[in-house]
Amino acid sequence: MTEGVHIIKKYAKNLPGKPGVYRMIDAHENVLYVGKAKNLKNRVSSYTNLLSQPYRIARMVSETRSMEFVTTHTEVEALLLEANMIKRLKPRYNILLRDDKSFPYILIDTTHPAPQVKKHRGAKNRDGYYFGPFASVKAVNHSLHILQKAFLLRTCSDSVYNARTRPCLLYQIKRCAGPCVDKISLNDYKKLVQSAHDFLSGKSQTIKDDLTTRMEQASADTSYEIAAIYRDRLKALAAVQSRQDTAQGHVDEADIIAGFQQGGQTCIQVFFFRAGQNWGNKAYFPRHHKDQGMGAVLPAFISQFYDNKPPPRLILVNNPLSQIDLLEQALSLKAGHKVKISQPLRGDKFNLIAMVEKNAQEALERRLAEKASQKKLLNALAQEFKLDGPPDRIEIYDNSHISGTNAIGAMVVSGPEGFDKSSYRKFNIKSTNITPGDDFGMMREVMTRRFTRQLKEDPDRSSATWPDLLIIDGGKGQLSAVSQIMGDLGLEDIALICIAKGPDRNAGREDFYLPGRAPFKLPPNDPTLYFLQRLRDEAHRFAIGSHRQQRAKNMHKSILDGLPGIGPGRKKALLLHFGSAKAVESAGFQDLEAVNGISRVLAQNIYDYFHDND
Repeated sequence: MTEGVHIIKKYAKNLPGKPGVYRMIDAHENVLYVGKAKNLKNRVSSYTNLLSQPYRIARMVSETRSMEFVTTHTEVEALLLEANMIKRLKPRYNILLRDDKSFPYILIDTTHPAPQVKKHRGAKNRDGYYFGPFASVKAVNHSLHILQKAFLLRTCSDSVYNARTRPCLLYQIKRCAGPCVDKISLNDYKKLVQSAHDFLSGKSQTIKDDLTTRMEQASADTSYEIAAIYRDRLKALAAVQSRQDTAQGHVDEADIIAGFQQGGQTCIQVFFFRAGQNWGNKAYFPRHHKDQGMGAVLPAFISQFYDNKPPPRLILVNNPLSQIDLLEQALSLKAGHKVKISQPLRGDKFNLIAMVEKNAQEALERRLAEKASQKKLLNALAQEFKLDGPPDRIEIYDNSHISGTNAIGAMVVSGPEGFDKSSYRKFNIKSTNITPGDDFGMMREVMTRRFTRQLKEDPDRSSATWPDLLIIDGGKGQLSAVSQIMGDLGLEDIALICIAKGPDRNAGREDFYLPGRAPFKLPPNDPTLYFLQRLRDEAHRFAIGSHRQQRAKNMHKSILDGLPGIGPGRKKALLLHFGSAKAVESAGFQDLEAVNGISRVLAQNIYDYFHDND
């Protein structure tokens, strides 16, 4: 601890009194903490007085061996940079927002004369109208379904649209207006697109009034089929409006963010309201220390949450925020418009935030119950297999291949909070000395690569990425192969279990192999058996999925892909000239030289590439 304080004092001595971001780094060059400061010199100097710091900060200071700094023009810029660095570096002592994927949008693509409506995720680099964010793909799909029923917009791709000569099934069931085969003029179709745009922009009542007028007029003119179309479209709009739970407080555009803490953990619920409609919600469980209250967690969550998504004009929260003015300035700068953060204390908006907080409480209680069940299973596993204690990190391994081709090794990770999908890894089997289909050889390569790298990155075995238990899909042979590798690396202390499938591959009759112990079975209805089966099946699912991706990728490869000096243009010229990659392989030197864009030297290189054994 004295060394950490001494190092920080040396850095603080030469720091400017300017805004900026600082990083605290340990002996293995891992970033421990990222922080922002209005005055870097004062903020960093505060870490040298450990009497005023909680134990968590004192421990962080004791691990600090170096620091890095970035100065900024303003504290607002420092806050935005801090959020970006925390998400990218994931420091151990910061509050971390996990599972922060980008949200889906609805895109009305205007690059085609008959605009298409579709899901969109990622950069907004296509011309059109974007509506969102939606909390999930399910919420987007529901809204797309409504748009099809109410406005008859096409969802097919441009290539499908251009190839149609007859109306598709969606036209037959009144889910599309059929612009592809001129069942509606492009001008009339664009009016439908505009109506959908207005609906997603919050003008649903105007659209309903217009459809009602048209339905009544068509009925008065005895055009009952047309009146029925308008009736069905009105039903679709009524259905989507009935789903919106806005009775507790109407908001046009806002994110409602409410947190709830219990048992040292936090759940934060985010509800998305756009165009006066509820576009779904999502629960988050940020990682933080138990002594950090909502006043610390919620501002950190908000700054990281909006790092990769545009904030709305209004954000409602259920707790007072420290430095709320700074947060508003930072989000306004990022959004390009004024962003207001408010904590309603009465009225309809208070009722709305209370409803969101109740959802956060229920989600956290469900998670704690699941975690308690997981803890019970881990304790039973430790007792059944005589482990030193309940494992914090379990790594499960499996292989997948077809007759040795596209061989993949897969690793999945589980622990007290269930599967940790961000830690999953796949290994493309690279060794040329392994006989195709040699599962033992494949497993030896996977384990060697996994733990050789782990030892290189963390020779002191101090990080949380070391497993307490290895589970291998296999029997006696796999046990022998893995035990040998772990022994060679000096890692015999890591517990090892192999699961061999039962007779006729029946689930429930698996044999378990452990070093120095005879094979045995667990009772058919044992919860520990079901738990191990679930771990094994997840590894198998991940291995099969990774293998299929690799196989699909290789199916699109050509023997021309390895040719030196051949890019997409020349490859296309060769295929057009010879008709197939096989014909290129068999072509003579003069034939290759005759291809447009292939020089004499390049033709010789191509010929030599395919005939190097002649």
